[in-house]
Amino acid sequence: MDDLPANNVSSASLEESLIMNYMASQLPKVVVFGPGSNCTLEICPLDWSVYKYQPSLPANATFLALFGLAMVVHIYLGIRWRSWWFMAFMISGCIFEMIGYSGRIMLYKNPFSFPGFLIQIITITGAPVFFTAAIYVTLSKTIEHFSAALSRIRPKLFYYFFIPADIICLVLQAAGGAVSTVSRGVSQRGIDIAMVGLILQVAVLVIFIALFGDYMARYLRSQVTQRFTARETSFFICLALATVLILARCAYRCYELKEGYTHSELITNESLFIVLEGALVYISSLLLCIGHPGLIFHGTGCEKLEDDDVSGDQIPLEQFVYREPETEIGVAK
Repeated sequence: MDDLPANNVSSASLEESLIMNYMASQLPKVVVFGPGSNCTLEICPLDWSVYKYQPSLPANATFLALFGLAMVVHIYLGIRWRSWWFMAFMISGCIFEMIGYSGRIMLYKNPFSFPGFLIQIITITGAPVFFTAAIYVTLSKTIEHFSAALSRIRPKLFYYFFIPADIICLVLQAAGGAVSTVSRGVSQRGIDIAMVGLILQVAVLVIFIALFGDYMARYLRSQVTQRFTARETSFFICLALATVLILARCAYRCYELKEGYTHSELITNESLFIVLEGALVYISSLLLCIGHPGLIFHGTGCEKLEDDDVSGDQIPLEQFVYREPETEIGVAK
């Protein structure tokens, strides 16, 4: 008599287990991350996602709109001042940012969206490379404008070194992000490739800062230089701040990525991303609007005399003519 209840309980437990196993076998296999990801918030907890948070729609939509506005401004300034290379790089960077934040909006709708993650990790990571390329072009043009004779190296070498280095940085960061995401974030090779791209970008920026700082020091110590105008001073301040902000952003991304995409604590902090990625890069693009090179090369009274026999790397300061600003209209005599 005592064995009967135990047998009944055992039979009930076995029946319940069989029912649960049958129901589990009817559910689709859950893939949290990767090309075959099928998780949604309805069937998977948010903590299973890579970022472990649902990206902010207002923040990402704001950055999407801001970079779109910056692109429009750079198109206007580029056409007005005919600064084609600078404009092309800035537009490319803004487009990458806009695509990236569109990807993050996809992640807001579904934090497990693999296409959304892949889009934003490649484009947002690589976008600042275009902004630094615009800065490098500006450096070469600035040296030619003020005095190429004071530069330790020929201005054209800045094109030949920095632009290819920037392209390599972009390729490495994009390739690393692609390899790591295709492998569901566990490929150390993909992480290493992306890290090399980011570290190389930091190194190139440091070299750039050193060379530009050296040139400015030599220029200011020169006996034949003239005092900077307010517009020229603003230009150099904006250029320097934009460079430093992008450098700080790259340092943040290096530290964030050192533990990979799936084990990093920083990658799960959206506030840090908004400030150290979104805000820093946008402010840099804004500074490059305010300190647009066209305001210096085409908007001041300092114009280079046209001389086809003088190469850009041999133009001394004496080849520049300073024009006194015209009297403002409407001022009483």
